Amino acid sequence: MGVFSSWTVCHNVCTAAIALLAIIGITVVGMPLLFLQKVAVPFWTAAVIIFAVLLFLKLRKMGCLSGKALTLNAGLIVAGTPFQAAQQFSKLLWIVGGVLTLTAILLFLRDKFSRK
Repeated sequence: MGVFSSWTVCHNVCTAAIALLAIIGITVVGMPLLFLQKVAVPFWTAAVIIFAVLLFLKLRKMGCLSGKALTLNAGLIVAGTPFQAAQQFSKLLWIVGGVLTLTAILLFLRDKFSRK
């Protein structure tokens, strides 16, 4: 076991990766994605339109997206409502969106583990 053993090399690579991820995490706290605030409403509107199309196709039995995926997307859309008028209800929207999202995740996990 020398200085350049496989454990030492692997440990150093992992330590460097952790340090890099920590630097990125600290940088993200500094709001480098603030420019996305300007395009939040168009992106959210596009998400709602695409969701409506997928929901229409699902109801007409033409879509290939599962109900759990639609529930997950609905939860994310509700939780991410970007309108200023809805800000007074933001906590309620987060709760409703979070419940929908968690429900979809739990249903997915239940199906995944019950098939064994």
